Amino acid sequence: MKHILNLLLLFLSFVSFGQTKVSGYVKDTYGNPIPYVNVYFSNSSEGTISDENGKFYLQSENDYSVLEFSFMGFETLTYPLDRRTTYNIEVELEENSSELSEVMIYSGKTSKKNNPAIDILRKIWKNKRDNGIKKFDHYQYDKYEKLEFDLNTIDSSLINSRVFNGMEFIFDDLDTNTVTGKTYLPIFLNEATYKVYGNNNSGVEKEILTGNKNAGFSNNQSLIAFIKDLYAEYNIYDNYLKFFDKSFVGPLSTTGIDNYNYVLTDSTFIGDKWSYNIVFYPRREGELNFKGDFWVNDTTWAIKKINLSMAKGANINWVKDVYIEQEFDVLNDSVFLITKDLFMTDFSFNKEEDSRGVYGKRTTLYDNYVFDQPKAKSFYKYEPEVFNEKVYNRDDDFWAQNRQEDLNKDEQQVYKMLDTLKTVDAFKRIYNIGTILATGYWEKKGWDFGPVFSTFGYNDVEGVRLRAGGRTYFSQNDMWRLQGFLAYGFKDDKFKYGLSGKWMVDPIIRLIIGAGNRRDVEQLGASLTNTTDVLGRNLASSSVLTVGSNTNLTSINLTSLNLSFEAFQNFILRFEGNFKKLESASDQFSLAYYTDPQRTETKAVTEQVEISSIIQFSPGRKTTGYGVERITVNDGEYPEFFLNYTKGLGNITRSDFDYEKIQFYYRQPIQIGGFGEFVSNVEVGKTFGAVPLSLLDIVPGNQTLFTIQGTFPLLDFYDFVTDTYLSVNFEHNFNGRFFSRIPLLRDLDLREVISVRAVSGSISEENQLLNASSSIPVLRAPDKEPYWSYSLGIDNIFRILRIDFHFRGNYKDLPEARNFGVTGGFGFSF
Repeated sequence: MKHILNLLLLFLSFVSFGQTKVSGYVKDTYGNPIPYVNVYFSNSSEGTISDENGKFYLQSENDYSVLEFSFMGFETLTYPLDRRTTYNIEVELEENSSELSEVMIYSGKTSKKNNPAIDILRKIWKNKRDNGIKKFDHYQYDKYEKLEFDLNTIDSSLINSRVFNGMEFIFDDLDTNTVTGKTYLPIFLNEATYKVYGNNNSGVEKEILTGNKNAGFSNNQSLIAFIKDLYAEYNIYDNYLKFFDKSFVGPLSTTGIDNYNYVLTDSTFIGDKWSYNIVFYPRREGELNFKGDFWVNDTTWAIKKINLSMAKGANINWVKDVYIEQEFDVLNDSVFLITKDLFMTDFSFNKEEDSRGVYGKRTTLYDNYVFDQPKAKSFYKYEPEVFNEKVYNRDDDFWAQNRQEDLNKDEQQVYKMLDTLKTVDAFKRIYNIGTILATGYWEKKGWDFGPVFSTFGYNDVEGVRLRAGGRTYFSQNDMWRLQGFLAYGFKDDKFKYGLSGKWMVDPIIRLIIGAGNRRDVEQLGASLTNTTDVLGRNLASSSVLTVGSNTNLTSINLTSLNLSFEAFQNFILRFEGNFKKLESASDQFSLAYYTDPQRTETKAVTEQVEISSIIQFSPGRKTTGYGVERITVNDGEYPEFFLNYTKGLGNITRSDFDYEKIQFYYRQPIQIGGFGEFVSNVEVGKTFGAVPLSLLDIVPGNQTLFTIQGTFPLLDFYDFVTDTYLSVNFEHNFNGRFFSRIPLLRDLDLREVISVRAVSGSISEENQLLNASSSIPVLRAPDKEPYWSYSLGIDNIFRILRIDFHFRGNYKDLPEARNFGVTGGFGFSF
């Protein structure tokens, strides 16, 4: 969701310099559009193909006077160009009767048998492991990466809009996109250079950033993280290409013949290599596929050049088009190496042809390949990145030597233009609105107010709750951070507050010490592995929309001291000492317990000292930032492991119980090709020793009308209480796999979700006897059989809404049991 909010920032806040530009339509003699026609400048390798409607656009930095159109089964047509810019050309291709007698022309669904294009595809599969850098034991190369965001479809109505009053100068230098033919205005530019080293025998790779430079929103850490995650690395030979959290079936996939139509359209020399041209397009609408073409060498069966464009009707939000172009060069007679990778996305609120949006472009260039020069194992050993100011302040001479292609006119001016733009009051206002949407904070110099979305809340104990808070913020690499909040409940007439701070002592091992105190009202029955984040608060504590009253809230006074460090990459060790004071926040709910064996004396307040050791491991997690806080840039795409051992210290000053607790949590997302994403969550825990209700493990219920991850939506808070438990949650989002095949539903882009939840647990007699709360709540555990429920959901309704329908599997005889329920949620996702 945070990625889409960052995209909104680009929309709210708000090249190439071609010498020859052409656009138009290709039709047959009957007036029907001809898709996938080769359109190229005569005597050059610069070209494109027409889309499903026969439309094309082509641009070059060179001057050309002749345009050629060719497609198997039709006569080749040459079209003279009298001007450097020629738009709205309409050409007719005539059928070639002699060629028709020799070849089979494919239209609609192509045959899987006796198709020369598929014969070539099978040879690509057989040889793909023998191409590129995988052919060598050791490799290294230089990489230059340019990321750019451009406001597109600039017209007079936009230029004259009141939004840009005072900012008209930004439209002085507009140009035309080489792929779509639309005008655009650069609003962000980031350049980076890397040295890349790899060992194919051990499967390790090391990437060293040698230079970085950007203009635009350079201080917005969330936006930078979004951009880094948006354009992840991929291999064109892979079966599935993952973009925007979705898996597209690649045109070179071994399952490609079930998803694509392939047509052999041409063959010629590219350089001194004879190559075949194959056009591909989806067999079905509405699936995550591409259309385009590729050139393949006839001896190594390696790809020389490939162009991909997202198929029309693909079930993906906020993205109107995706365009990918890769080029490969021959190192010798048998090795093809990638030299250029262009990835362009047209982001837009809708997919209408003339809708305005933002281009996101990544251009990656590769050079200076060196092979079979091994590095020692110690070279690849993980070392945490430490901020190197020199890398981010390279001079002009460095960039002149390390850019593998020069910036064009508009790209050179974007640095100056954006620096000027930041001084304009109108832009500052727009930028502040976008930042609040993207980060949740209202930025001021050195201090951010927020999160603004936590300002208002409601529950049955506090009534209407107002909250104000903030944090210190000087840069994304701050070595220390202070944050806090003050809240007031109008019903209980009480103030609440929280204050915490943390400081990175050693950036090499990310040694961080922290402390804080919070006095607040909290719903403890909403999570099994409760966070020790001093300022944390769950949605169940403040949800306005609920089913039934929520009076089972706890007043918490939590003081925490902690120390953490990163033992190795994404493996974090954390040690804590906590003091907490817990008591009921409502006279309709009790946390009282007996203090004597005769069960005659009670205490309503739990005071407890705990020490904990925590292991968190997230293999594959990617982060950005060098300071005390890092931002994860690939949320939800990696497995998570969490292990917590807690020792409750009893019989010391202001500490009531002596016990031990161990908890383990595991989350695993799996992309199942074109069938969507499967996510599994497993939690297990046990408490050794006698503890009262306030220290037991509550099976997380959900009395809100919102879908909350990790909860059981048909359970009320405190329906089940355990000291030993095992909980599982399995969810699969098909991403519209089946709805896309139903004609009446296809255009709605709905997505199917199914999930199953279950929990088994027990509570000892010793712990039950401690409870002095009489009947509210009743201590029961799912010990007869595991409690379970299942859900059917529809996601992506109007692109932002998800509705889940929940069905109870058992324990239907519990008092006031809910056997059916509906929850929903809002979110922005691709």
